[in-house]
Amino acid sequence: MSREYFENRIKEVTENHRAVTGRKNRKKFSINGVFNRYEYPALMREDIPLNWRFDYSYERNPMFLERIRVNAILNAGGIFLNGKYVLVARVEGNDRKSYFAVAESDNGIDGFKFREKPIKLPETDEMDTNVYDMRLTKHEDGWIYGLFCSERKDFSVDDTSSAVAKCGIVRTKDLDSWERLPDLKSPTQQRNVMLHPEFIDGKYLLYTRPSDGFIDVGSGGGIGAALVDSMENAEIKDEKIIDARIYHTVKEVKNGAGATPIKTKDGWLHIAHGVRMNAAGLRYVLYCFMTALDDPTKVIYSPGGYFIAPKGKEREGDVSGCVFSNGAVVDNDGNIFIYYASADTRLQVASTTVDKMVDYCKNTPADGFNTHESVKTICRLIDDNKDFYNE
Repeated sequence: MSREYFENRIKEVTENHRAVTGRKNRKKFSINGVFNRYEYPALMREDIPLNWRFDYSYERNPMFLERIRVNAILNAGGIFLNGKYVLVARVEGNDRKSYFAVAESDNGIDGFKFREKPIKLPETDEMDTNVYDMRLTKHEDGWIYGLFCSERKDFSVDDTSSAVAKCGIVRTKDLDSWERLPDLKSPTQQRNVMLHPEFIDGKYLLYTRPSDGFIDVGSGGGIGAALVDSMENAEIKDEKIIDARIYHTVKEVKNGAGATPIKTKDGWLHIAHGVRMNAAGLRYVLYCFMTALDDPTKVIYSPGGYFIAPKGKEREGDVSGCVFSNGAVVDNDGNIFIYYASADTRLQVASTTVDKMVDYCKNTPADGFNTHESVKTICRLIDDNKDFYNE
């Protein structure tokens, strides 16, 4: 292939990449008033830097073909650091292996730029086959912790799809240099583990999801809580369920902790995911609840139903009925940016404020757990509106 073809290919690919990474996001109208979606994803696979994917040597790649392709960019932990909105995103290659990459934005909705290289995650004695879904917590001990799922082959059975999930733990001060700590010790498999940002009685509080198996939670009852003495050798010895799975709700099959809880004057705000089964398969949505300031394991507000569910183009991708979040960023002005994956393919963003989220959690009716209670709740609202509503 000629040098001219090679250089033209580079020019075309570069122009396409700049058009994608330079797009400006626009807020959409919100009928619910609680949060706003945006026209474009915050991140998608086309945003990955070109030098991570292409060999720029004419001798090695005269047709300028993409050598390392990306399937998806999704579930990202988030943090507000040094005046920037910073994400540690999960990037999944075409080979199904995921890795972590740091991307930063000045406004939280567009213009995300990746740092020079993906995170070189330190290894343990037991090699990770795959890693994903890092939850970031800026803890009062001075460290930024990243808790993620470490997946390894389950050699106890003769099944190439059987795996074991453990909670991997790293910590950093700058999101550049990472220290790998031993995996969380637990009597069960653990995914969706998250660290509370403050000490509780001098201990570290973990939000957990105990599971009997890699896919099926089995007897695991929902989102749990456990206190551990140290993150250097974290071990769960006692665990209690604080947000249980409930029949015929958005968290009937599974539920798990999402973004690191946000401290408000009324309590700790949690954004979690819930899963139920329907004719199309598993349906993943986001829902919210709040826990008490003096006891972050005590649920005090639990608005009924889902908060965000797949909508429109968000259903296009690998897993159509799925939204998932493990990161939300709150800035110094009380704005919250919720980063959620749609269809396990791209990373969306929704914006809201602390005040709106607290109002939503405190004043949205709780789930009555049956049709009759749902109708009573609607009728009460109609009656309350009789002196004000006139269409």
